[in-house]
Order: sequence, then structure tokens, then C-alpha cells
Amino acid sequence: MVPPRTMYFVGDGDYKAVGLEFRRLFTEYGGLKPEHHVLDVGCGIGRMAVPLTGYLTGGGDYHGFDIVKKGVEWCQANITPRHPNFHFLHSDVRNRFYNPDGVYEASSYRFPYDDASFDFVFLTSVFTHMFPADMENYTREIARVLKAGGSSFVTMFLLNEESKRLIEKRSSTQNFVCPLEGCVTTDPTNPEGSLAFEESYVRSMFGRCGLAILEPMHPGSWCGRPEFLSYQDVVIATKA
Repeated sequence: MVPPRTMYFVGDGDYKAVGLEFRRLFTEYGGLKPEHHVLDVGCGIGRMAVPLTGYLTGGGDYHGFDIVKKGVEWCQANITPRHPNFHFLHSDVRNRFYNPDGVYEASSYRFPYDDASFDFVFLTSVFTHMFPADMENYTREIARVLKAGGSSFVTMFLLNEESKRLIEKRSSTQNFVCPLEGCVTTDPTNPEGSLAFEESYVRSMFGRCGLAILEPMHPGSWCGRPEFLSYQDVVIATKA
């Protein structure tokens, strides 16, 4: 269950190794259990789903959706037939970087799932491609579909005193120096290619949307830190 490299659109790194590393992070830090009902927002081409097929074996199931149709179709053809508790949907949400002709706006899109359906919701490198209004709507939707006590696991780029200092020193792999309204990009000609947000704003926004961040946040290596959990910053939050 590994797609051909010509189909990759989910970033760098070994397909299997990255997926296994995140399965470890989901279980050790996010609290994922084998019996959980799981939602993968931005499932891509199944890089996170594949390693979970051997884990969600205690009555759990997986649902994933993505705006890139070819990735969803590959997952439907290669994962679901082997693991019928894994389900994939295409959501035709517009994004200039990944799906410029999409029908729906991310700022108003409603996830195609009922309230309080999931124990665990995760997003890996989704908010890195979304503007503030889009991200806020998705965060509200995460809170809506989570069960009480459920957890969310989100990777993103956070700007704080440390990361800004490292960017200024040119230690960062992401040069966030082009400010936009409510966020900062590396490339104003293609802003959704990579976006970062002030940590203080993210904290406030999660709270407004009904999610309580579990402290501490986990810093990433992207800006050149010597100590980190993953490449991007990790935010884990629960629904009361």
C-alpha cells in the first residue's frame, strides 16, 4: 500500500517512515487508542492512514477527506478494499495551491460528518496552507465533530519570540518574512504554499472555537531549534 512516487503531493520524506513516525506521535502524545473513531482532515494519499490500518483493530475506524481527488481515489482503490473500516471522501474545497478550481470555500465548508462522531481528529500540514478565516472555520468544525473529551492533533507553523529570532538569524527552513492579514507567508506570489501564524492568535482562536490546548505546545525543528518533537509545531487540544 505505497503509491508510486509520481503521485506524491504530500511533502518530503519517506512515505512509510513518516507515517509510522506520526502513528507513534498520535499514540504517545495525542492519546490515540485502537478502539477510537478517527478523522483525518487532509488525508492526502494515505500516508497517515496506511500505518493506522494495523493499529485501529479494537473496533476503531478511520475516515479521511482531502481536496486532491487523485489522492482520495488512490486510497479508495488500494486501502479500503483491504481494510473496510477505512473510508475516504473527496471534498471539492478551493485552495489556490492544491485545488484552485474547487467549488466550496474553506471558510464556510462543513465537514461531511455528524456532530460528536469522533474520538480523535488530526491534521498534518493542513493549516500551513490555509488563511485565518479558513483555519478558524476548520477549527470550529473539528470541535463540532469531536466527542466530549475527544482530542485533536494539529501540525502547523507558529511564530513566537524564539522562532522569529531564528528566522532573523537565517536558521529556518521556512523564511516567513512576508506579512499578510492575520498570517505570514514565505512567498506573496503563492501565499498558500506555506503560511505561519502568531502563537498568541492560535491560542486565542482554539479557545474561541471550543478546544482547550494541552500544555505545553510541542515546538518543531523547522526554524532551526535544537530540541523538537517533529518538523512542524504540534498543537494538541481537547473538547470539554
